[in-house]
Amino acid sequence: MTRVLVVHHDLDLAGQEVDSLRRFGYEVTECGGPTRNQCPVLAGRSCDLAEDADVLVYDVWASGDAEGSQTLIENIRDIHPDTPVVLTSPGLDLSWEESTGRHAVTMLRGQPTGARLHEAIQLALAPPAATET
Repeated sequence: MTRVLVVHHDLDLAGQEVDSLRRFGYEVTECGGPTRNQCPVLAGRSCDLAEDADVLVYDVWASGDAEGSQTLIENIRDIHPDTPVVLTSPGLDLSWEESTGRHAVTMLRGQPTGARLHEAIQLALAPPAATET
């Protein structure tokens, strides 16, 4: 069973995402992120919850503001580089998200329904496409 960590600033929306993902068969852990907890990732340390996850689903506002969110995502990619990240956004285009490189994330813009989250998680977990030589 795929283990997912959902990090979201809004407890109600997080609960909806968690319930939807569980219906799709994922084992889900929820975290309120830096807005509700002391976050080791913002301090440059490993996160025990992220260590136990196969994929991370972060709300773009998980830290409470855009600048903090950029730092949070860059740090989580540096600290846990082998764990894919799905970054959800209500529709905002960000100037800092990356789809390749060491800070790469899988973006999910718009309503994060269960089906859309499932699709984004599967895309994030898929092995990189083989390059032809």
